[in-house]
This record gives sequence, structure tokens and C-alpha cells, in this order.
Amino acid sequence: MKFIETSLPGCVIIEPQVFGDARGFFYESYNDAKYREAGIDRHFVQSNVSRSARGVLRGLHYQWPHPQGKLVSVLEGEVYDVAVDIRHGSPTFGQWAGVMLTAENHRHFWIPEGFAHGFCVVSEHATFAYQCTNLYDDKADGSIRWDDPAIGIDWPVSEPLLSDKDRRAPLLGEIARERLPEHGK
Repeated sequence: MKFIETSLPGCVIIEPQVFGDARGFFYESYNDAKYREAGIDRHFVQSNVSRSARGVLRGLHYQWPHPQGKLVSVLEGEVYDVAVDIRHGSPTFGQWAGVMLTAENHRHFWIPEGFAHGFCVVSEHATFAYQCTNLYDDKADGSIRWDDPAIGIDWPVSEPLLSDKDRRAPLLGEIARERLPEHGK
């Protein structure tokens, strides 16, 4: 396994070693000891799978309090996946990192607690899997507008298909400070 740091400290791209032949392929998608050695020492308590069509954008989502760290990957298709640092006091507050996750590249993306997460589908369909470090809590559920100009994400779609929740999400600057995590806490 190869662990690749991004421009956001703590957000890591994981490239597994893939073994393939004419029958197909095999790879280790998670190994607790290897992840701990790379500084990702978390316990996953919830596993989710979603399927979306081309142009669907989900996010930017987060939970506070009761934040979720997410280990995400794509089982079918291709998505552009994004993490945004929303921790007040962080030197990278409001900055983002993105990575293309595909069924062919087998990459995973670790997004720690304190970051918002979103993705958009660039293939015909995509099946997206994510492991979470905390259970979903609708009372802690939060979202940030996908096209917030202060964040400036370079999405590969200009007119995405959005849920009502994502369409109505506030800008990061409009969210009360107590509804966002603090850096170092």
C-alpha cells in the first residue's frame, strides 16, 4: 500500500497493491496495521454504499458535533472526490484537495474528522463506498454550498444534479462558528 499526502494535512490518498491476471484482480482494501503505521488510527463503525448517475454532485457534507472521518472509494465508475478543511483556526481553513477515484485505479481517500466531503460522478454511473468513524446523526448533519466562491473548488461539472439539501446549503462564511469544528480539538 502506498500512502500519498495531499495539500491538506491528514487527508491521504491510498493506493493499494493490485494483483491481476486473466481471471481478474485482487487487492487489500484495508489493513488496520498498515493504516495505523501511516497515522490513520481509526475504528470504523458504519459502512455505506451509494450509486449515482453522471453529473450527480453530493456534498459538501459534514457532521458537527459527532464528526465522521471517512475512508472512501469507488467500486464502479469514476468520481471526482473532494475534502475541504472546515476547522476554525486551521492554517488550511477553507482550502480543498481533490482526487479522481475510479474502479480502475482502486484508490481510496481518507478524509479525517473536521473536513467536509463531496464528490461528483464523471462516468455514466458510479457506485461509491465509504467507511465512517462515527454513526450518522441527523441532528449534527451539516452542509456547505458546492460552489462556494471562497473555497473555489474546480469541479469537472458546471451544472450538476443536486439534492434540495445541497442546492440550499449555505456558504462556509454563513455558518455559525459553533456549528464548525475547531482545529486541534
